[in-house]
Order: sequence, then C-alpha cells, then structure tokens
Amino acid sequence: MSMRLRQEIQELPRQTASLARHPRLDRGSHNEVINNKMNMAKTEPIVNVNSISRISAGTVIKGEVFSPNDIRIDGTFEGRIQSKGRVVVGESAVIKGDIVCENIDLWGKVEGNLFVKDTLALKEGCVINGNLHIRRLAVELGATFNGNCKTITEAEFNKLAGMEVPPQQPKPATQQVRTN
Repeated sequence: MSMRLRQEIQELPRQTASLARHPRLDRGSHNEVINNKMNMAKTEPIVNVNSISRISAGTVIKGEVFSPNDIRIDGTFEGRIQSKGRVVVGESAVIKGDIVCENIDLWGKVEGNLFVKDTLALKEGCVINGNLHIRRLAVELGATFNGNCKTITEAEFNKLAGMEVPPQQPKPATQQVRTN
C-alpha cells in the first residue's frame, strides 16, 4: 500500500466530518467516496473460508486428495496432494508424498517431490527432503531443503504434473492423383 494511500485512509475521519457538512453532497455519495478509498487499499483477494479444505492438527490421512480450492494441512498426510489453488503446510504438518499445486507456503515437514506452477515459499523452520519443480522460489533464513531444484515453464508443469493438454490432431493429408 502506498504511503499516500495510507495517509488518505488516515484522513478519512477528518474528511468525513467536512463532507457531512457539505451542502451539495448527499449521504449516499459521501459513503461512496469512503468505500472507493477503502477498496483501493485492499490488495489481497477475498477468499471464502468455506472453500478452503483443511486437515487439522492430530488428523492422520493416507491416500490421495484432489481439490479445486486451497488446502491447509496441519496434521499428518501420506500420499499425493493435488490442488488447483494454494497449499499451506502448517508448522505441525508432516507430509510424506508428492504435492502438485499452484502455490505452496511451507512451514512444516515434507518428504516428497513438489510440482509448483507458480511460487514455492519455504518459511523459517520448514524441512523438505525431495525434489522441487517450480517456477519461482522464496526462501527464508532457517528453512532446510535437501534435494534438487529445477525451474520449469507452465508447459513443463502441465507435463510433469500429469495435466498435459493433448496436442491438436493434424488434419489428414489429401491425396493427389497424377495422371500421365
């Protein structure tokens, strides 16, 4: 958020008092001005908490999980996780298996390969033993990583993650007949 926008938001109460006394502004347009300034300050998309899958601390799951939404894991998981959203691995989480997703924020422990379409964020205290196939990497001091790291394109991600879009079939060639 820019410094100027912060100052404007801090001055809103003072502006509110002067706008309330303004003879040509009705209450509706006054509220609209305030709402527009507040909306400009928002940078994070609003996420519906009901669309986030969660594996709580103390929970143990073995198998495969596929979710079109975000996933947060604080428990123990063994298997494959595939999400079209963000995966958050909490501090108490232990994962043994592969993770395929758009983005990962990793605080816990993972033993397996990660396939990340966009950004992998290794947070302080995390431990990962496995190979990374990522587009972007952010590493905090205190993060531990043992394995290989390869930056990939979106097409490589789709191929590695098993989401490859089949190529279009070529049109059949027409035969030409020559007569002598």
